[in-house]
This record gives sequence, structure tokens and C-alpha cells, in this order.
Amino acid sequence: MAKKRILVIDDEQSFTRLVKLSLEETGRYEVMEENRGPRGLSIARKFNPDLVLLDIAMPDMGGGEVAAQIKNDPDLKDVPIVFLTAVIKKSEETIISGIPYIAKPVTLNKLIMCVEDNLRK
Repeated sequence: MAKKRILVIDDEQSFTRLVKLSLEETGRYEVMEENRGPRGLSIARKFNPDLVLLDIAMPDMGGGEVAAQIKNDPDLKDVPIVFLTAVIKKSEETIISGIPYIAKPVTLNKLIMCVEDNLRK
């Protein structure tokens, strides 16, 4: 079975590295990481992910804008996006504008469950 491709876009390099290593350790995912919002769209075009994990608060371009660019791209518009952010609290986790949110910090089990749930959609 082919590995699912996950793109992680977050300005915290240590966080993206941890997510990449943790997800790849399961043997089910191939993970690409990007630490600059403006490069997110070009990396997504090259990598062709099955799912994007995206931070909201980034210094150079917010996650909302990155998500809008991905959704406006004809080749990427159907790729699920999950906001993974410290901007919200765990008690506030919900779906806003059709994009689910998960609060940081997140456990590996919860992250994998979220990834699997959103890959099935």
C-alpha cells in the first residue's frame, strides 16, 4: 500500500521536524515540511499531498491565506486541510469555514486519528 503524503506548514522548525519524524515512524506516511507560509503553495504543487497540516499564526503569511491559495488552486482544491495551532484551546476545537482545527500541543495518537479521519473524507 502506498504511503499517504502529508505536508506540514508551520513556522516552528522544531515542531514540523517532530511531526515529520513521528508520522513517518508509523510507516504509513511520507511527510514534507515547510516553515514559511508563502512557500506552502509551491511546495504543495510539487509534493501533491493527500493532506495538509497548517499552522494559523505565522509571521510571513497566515494559515488562512495559505489555505485560501491551496483551495483556489485547481490541482489542490480537494486536498483536505487541518489547522494545527496554538491559537485556540483544546476546549474550542471545532470546524470553522469548513476547515477543522486541532489545538497544540497535540498527542501523537490524536494527531494520527485526525490525519486518518481527514484522509477518509
